[in-house]
Amino acid sequence: MHRLRQRAANRACPVALIALTLASGAVRAQASHEHPRRSFEAALHAIGLLTHVDPAVGGESMTEGYLTQPLIMLHGASAGRTFEALLTIDFEGLTLDRGELTPGAWGEGYIDRRHPHAYVHEAIVTMRATAAGAKFSLAAGRGFAPFGTDDPMMRPFVKYPVNHHLAQVLERSVVVVAARRGPLLLEGALFGGDEPTSPGRAPKAGRFADSWSTRLTVTLLPGLEASGSAARVESPENRSGGGLDQRKWSAAVRWSADRDRGPHYALIEWARTDESLAGPTLFTYSSLLGEVSARLHGADVSLRLERTTRPEEERTLDFFRSPRPIADFHIMGITRWEIATVAVRLSDATLGPLRMSPFAEASLAHPVQHRRPSLFIPETFYGSDRLWTLSAGIRFGLFARAHSMGRYGVAER
Repeated sequence: MHRLRQRAANRACPVALIALTLASGAVRAQASHEHPRRSFEAALHAIGLLTHVDPAVGGESMTEGYLTQPLIMLHGASAGRTFEALLTIDFEGLTLDRGELTPGAWGEGYIDRRHPHAYVHEAIVTMRATAAGAKFSLAAGRGFAPFGTDDPMMRPFVKYPVNHHLAQVLERSVVVVAARRGPLLLEGALFGGDEPTSPGRAPKAGRFADSWSTRLTVTLLPGLEASGSAARVESPENRSGGGLDQRKWSAAVRWSADRDRGPHYALIEWARTDESLAGPTLFTYSSLLGEVSARLHGADVSLRLERTTRPEEERTLDFFRSPRPIADFHIMGITRWEIATVAVRLSDATLGPLRMSPFAEASLAHPVQHRRPSLFIPETFYGSDRLWTLSAGIRFGLFARAHSMGRYGVAER
């Protein structure tokens, strides 16, 4: 009973916020003069990728090839954009069943491999309204909770950062309310805390609304914004509930601009996740990350620096997998990953509507024990405390991207 009362109290703040915003936004929806017609957009995207890691495990290097991030994105809007619908289908369950070799990556039962995302990455319906000089939207379906920073898929790098599960909450059954006025954007959401257990698994209906998140974004200058987020995610790694709960925080500053010489972008983010079971905090993971990208001599050159702690989970006979559901006694230690990544992406070559852009990325990772003593010693497991990752490939795009992934209604950029 104590835990049930605690959960109800934890939900009270975001539920009240959402109810208040819904009440304020329950007015006649007004058509925007900027979007007077119905619209429909479609886009296809995929990346042919070759990755070499040295060492990958036990002092041995590995080289693998993939078709990664194969997506179909659909977006439709009514006249005036009063109603919108978007759908993102991700086929990584077919092309990345073993995961994408990525030192430091973790989550959903994969370790040092990025897990394949769900087939239904997003399926969201949105309604917009205006009142008293403010803009409101209500979005519902399966998608991203308003927390942290943009999906790494929308950023300059192909390889995901280690902090993906600290800085984003995605592929949940979710209801999101957003309100924008002047430079302020406030979002609140209720969602189901359970992570996907496989690409084809739907969210558990009974878990909906056991978790919440909220995010405040302030536009400081054109192209420059600051944001702060908080979330409570109940038992994400145990579908039936009863696992470790998470309290999450994030703060970020993001800048982007299109100049005569091309797009420029920068991001600084901090994220923290505390895991607990009915009260006291058992584990804490944190991240500090910076990204910068600029167009130089016809190519996009990007740099990412990251320092993130992650759990070292018990591994199965496959060194790149961990058992699910996971229990707290499966945590063998905490590793701190310090990674520097450089990426170069050449300008698009076009063949009709098809765009192709070659790229290369290189990263140097330094994993060390964050908490001592630990049953997991990175240098012993990997065969070195310096791990090199070299990746190259071609991005393919057919038509334009259909929507701003992970941001809905008035939160769209």
